[in-house]
Amino acid sequence: MIDSDTPFRAHPVVRLRPKAEARAIRHGFPWVYADELVTDRRTQGLAPGALAVLEDAERRELALVTVNTHSKIIARVLDRDAGAVIDRAWFAARLARALALRARLYDAPFYRLVHAEADGLPGVIIDRFGDAAVIQPNAAWAEAHLADLAAALAEVTGVTTIVKNGAGRARGLEGLPEETVLLQGALAGPLPVPMNGATYMADLLGGQKTGLFFDQRPNHAFAARLAAGGRVLDVFSHVGGFALACLAGGAQSALAVDASAPALALAAQGAEAMGQAAQLATRQGDAFAAMEALAAEAAQFEVVVCDPPAFAPAKPALEAGLRAYERVALMAARLVAPGGYIGLCSCSHAVDLSAFRNASARGIGRAGRRGQLIFTGGAGPDHPMLPQLAESAYLKALFFRLD
Repeated sequence: MIDSDTPFRAHPVVRLRPKAEARAIRHGFPWVYADELVTDRRTQGLAPGALAVLEDAERRELALVTVNTHSKIIARVLDRDAGAVIDRAWFAARLARALALRARLYDAPFYRLVHAEADGLPGVIIDRFGDAAVIQPNAAWAEAHLADLAAALAEVTGVTTIVKNGAGRARGLEGLPEETVLLQGALAGPLPVPMNGATYMADLLGGQKTGLFFDQRPNHAFAARLAAGGRVLDVFSHVGGFALACLAGGAQSALAVDASAPALALAAQGAEAMGQAAQLATRQGDAFAAMEALAAEAAQFEVVVCDPPAFAPAKPALEAGLRAYERVALMAARLVAPGGYIGLCSCSHAVDLSAFRNASARGIGRAGRRGQLIFTGGAGPDHPMLPQLAESAYLKALFFRLD
């Protein structure tokens, strides 16, 4: 419901239904679902990304929100101060707070700078690559305020190149078009990114997501500790995430498997930049078919890591996703040398850690292997979790030692 009778309000009012839980918003939950909000004709007339003051059923102000009636998440909390002004200065303050954390955590400017709700910018992802940054405005409000956001980003961080990556499932759910645009500066090609002693090549304009996955940094480092002197298989490798980290950690050789030929070409460029081109081999094609072929070849590796795309991005896909993770574990376990290690990863929001661990253990058992779970990891600290929002802790990584 919109209440625009009060002349002093800068924004319209939307109101929770009487049975909606206002306490969750007061305690920091950042979303309002469509069935929790009064949605009369005037509310439905709000443009996607419009700003509004959220009230509880008793007309008490809760927060300044952004509204998109086309989304299941109909309102997102922007500021607990209902009178906040969303302008360049507001963005600069949020970005400065995010930057202070990353500057303390990392000695080089290569990290996730903004992790959506956890950094107070709902639906916004920003990854930094030295003097360049990639913005993913995955919510309608961020698309509407992109000019102020980009200007504040350049002001706070000093980056000279800014890319808008407008691709992915999240934008589709918000009713936004897909497009990738260079907003500022210039790019001559993929950028070298130092991480865990390895060099990765990130294609900011043509690569997957923002060009590189910073979230696996601590899990790359753990895998590298296991790989010294051994043979490594990195399945669903993208630009060589685990393979290159393991080579930097002293692996004898690494095989990177991925469906994307351009991603594997970038992995090869990274290995060449590290002076280890001879130690990296690539195999392009379906990951399951590649693992079947390797098993038929009686191939064995001291470390096998599988980091597939999200098999269960939402709850309706949960059961099918768990079966897929079990199959990955089964096929990968058959390729691990006795006494070797297997790393299994999930980035599915709908799969919790317990369910993923159980699916992984079933797959390992079905392969006739006995495993010891030796490490459980998540995303790095540049991907902070909002405690009230379990979805912000999406990444799971399990490492087992196999008999």
